[in-house]
Amino acid sequence: GGAAKPGGQQGRLSQPGRLTNIRPVADDAVMRRRHWGLLVSFLLGVVLPVVVSGFYLFVVSEDQYASTVGFAVRREEGSEAAAGLIGGLAQFAGTGGNSESDILYEFIQSQEMVEAIDARLDLRKLFSAYWPGDPVFAFNPSGTVEDLVSYWQRMVRVSYDQSTRLIELRVLAFAPENARRLAAEILSESQKKINDLNAAARQDVMRYSTADLEVALGRLKASREAMTEFRTRTQIVDPQSDIQGRMGVLSTLQQQLAEALIDNDLLLLQTENAEDPRVAQAQRRIDVIRERIAAERKTLATASNEIGEVSEDYPKLIAEYESLMVDRQYAEESYRLALAAVDIARAEASRQSLYLAPFIRPTLPQTPEYPQRFVLTGLVALFLALAWAILALVYYSVRDRR
Repeated sequence: GGAAKPGGQQGRLSQPGRLTNIRPVADDAVMRRRHWGLLVSFLLGVVLPVVVSGFYLFVVSEDQYASTVGFAVRREEGSEAAAGLIGGLAQFAGTGGNSESDILYEFIQSQEMVEAIDARLDLRKLFSAYWPGDPVFAFNPSGTVEDLVSYWQRMVRVSYDQSTRLIELRVLAFAPENARRLAAEILSESQKKINDLNAAARQDVMRYSTADLEVALGRLKASREAMTEFRTRTQIVDPQSDIQGRMGVLSTLQQQLAEALIDNDLLLLQTENAEDPRVAQAQRRIDVIRERIAAERKTLATASNEIGEVSEDYPKLIAEYESLMVDRQYAEESYRLALAAVDIARAEASRQSLYLAPFIRPTLPQTPEYPQRFVLTGLVALFLALAWAILALVYYSVRDRR
């Protein structure tokens, strides 16, 4: 049972004449044509541009100084009473410096800002001081205003925090004093823009509040004219007082009728002669009072003019009068509120509600921070190496597919 099987390991090893194939040893690695091409492309596409860029940055380019300035837009809040009376005008003018900060952020990078500062400092001369010795970082004085704006956006770097509404600038120039002057001019021009926005807001508030006052005044005049026309047409100053007077007359007549009836009853009890003239006189008095009561009740349903002709239904006149009274009261209240709003708007406009609050004054730099030579050289080397590696991989991928 312990004998080895013919097909086992011992059987294979014991078979004479069987040879094992062994691969030959690989030759020494040598540079081929494609390897030389890859090396040359790396030298020309990566090393040479990095060397040229480093030479330009460290030898040719001029130093740039950065001045820092920071500010925020603030609004002076009005009183609660003013806000309640002005109402929609306060909302129209804005309750915070949010929109003004957004406007200022765009204004700093605009052509209007560039032209305003160029008129005072001659930006073309200031930025082209090292042209053409430093053609990459200096400005070409023959450029258009659009070129100047584009270069301005390179030299003035704006940092804007949406949450805190703080604006911070780093202004670059080839001289420390020029950088601070540029930062100071930007701060001054920004303050002017805020003043213009403040003046426009004051004018809008005054214009709209005055317009509301004129509308309220016209409504008040119309309501009073309608009331005067009603009184002239009906010859009634106050229908409420008039109807109270008529009700007083009717109440007096009813009281007199009751007294006349009582007197007539007493007279009939005292005399048995139906032909007594006193009885006839008492009856005539009763009839006259009843006719007068009927006439007064009829006047409660109709209104008469001075001649006595029936003109309109009295209930309609009262309804018309009450409607006119409501219109007049509404017009008077609207006029009072509009007048108060104008006074408060005038008081609010008399003081500065928007102002620029700088939290960092323009600084005077002492050390050139730009151009960031090591950073730029490293970025150039990184991007060129990545580009070369990608192109090499693409080339070999295409070559292997053939």
